[in-house]
Amino acid sequence: MGRGRRPRPGRSRSPPPQSRRRLPDAHRDRGRSRGTVRGTVMAGPRGSLSSLREVARLALHQFPYDLRAFLRNPQSRFFTLALPVLFLVIFASVFGRQNNTVKVSGGTIDTSVYYVPGIITLGIIAASFVNLVISVTAQRESGVLKRRRATPVPAAAVIAGRTLTAVVVAIGITVVLLVIGWAAYGAHVPARTAPALAVTVIVGTVSFCCLGYALTSVIRNEDAAQPVTQAVMLPLYFISGVFIASSVLPHWLVHVADVFPVHHLLDALLTAYNPHTTGAGFAGTDLLIVAAWGAGGLVIALRRFSWLPRGG
Repeated sequence: MGRGRRPRPGRSRSPPPQSRRRLPDAHRDRGRSRGTVRGTVMAGPRGSLSSLREVARLALHQFPYDLRAFLRNPQSRFFTLALPVLFLVIFASVFGRQNNTVKVSGGTIDTSVYYVPGIITLGIIAASFVNLVISVTAQRESGVLKRRRATPVPAAAVIAGRTLTAVVVAIGITVVLLVIGWAAYGAHVPARTAPALAVTVIVGTVSFCCLGYALTSVIRNEDAAQPVTQAVMLPLYFISGVFIASSVLPHWLVHVADVFPVHHLLDALLTAYNPHTTGAGFAGTDLLIVAAWGAGGLVIALRRFSWLPRGG
C-alpha cells in the first residue's frame, strides 16, 4: 500500500519474557537492583507467608458470596437453620416433661437441658457436613466448580471461603439454640466454659467440613447427595446420644458410637454445657478424636476431590 516499501521494524535486542510471570535473567537482575520484586517469583519463608496472606484475602473476599448463596437457598435455610430449632422444641417438649433427668458426669441434668447441646451437635453437622455435601455436589455437577477452578483464584481460597461460611452458619445456629434453651428451658452455659464451647464449635465445624469434602468424592450425582448424607448421619444421631441419651442406650451401641466423631463432638459440647463440670470445660480427648477424623477426611479429599462433573 502506498509508495514504495516501508522499513521493517527492528528486532528486540533482549530475550523475550518467559511464561508464568518470569523474566529473563537480565531483566530480573535489573529489577532487583531497583528494589522491586514485581518480575520475580518469591521463594522461601517470605514467599510462603505472602501466599498464605493472598489465600486468606481471597477467601475473605469469597466468603460473602458463599454466605449470600446459602441464605438465598430455601432448602439450605430450612435444613440448617429451621430444622434444628424444630427438633429442639419437639424433643425437649416430649422427653423433658415430668422432671425427667439424664445422668452426666458429676450428677444429673434435666432432659430438656441435655437436648440443647445434643441439637447443637445436629446443627453443627447440618451446617458443615450435610449442607456442604449437597451444595458442593450440586455445584460440581452443574459446572460451577469447574468454572471457579478455571479462574485465577487458588483452589485453597475457594475451599477456605466455603469452610468459613460453614463456621459462621454453625456459630449462628449455636447462638439461636443457646438463646432458645436459656429462654424456654432454663439451660445456662457456665461463664468459665464458654470459651471451650466456642472452640468445640469451631473444631467440630472445620472437621466435619473436611469429612464433607471427602464424602463428595464418592457421590456420583446430585440426586444421590441428600439420600447418602441422611443414610450416613441418621443412624449416628440415634446411637451417639443426639436423639436418645447415651445413658439409656445398650452398651454395645455406645461402644459402636465411640468409633465415630458424632458421639465425641456431643460429649465435648456436653462437657462445656454441663453445670457440674469443673475447670475450663475442654474435653481434650474428644476434640482430638474429632480433629483426627477431620484430618483423615482432609487426606481423602486432597487425593480424590474432583472439580469436574462426574455425570454418573
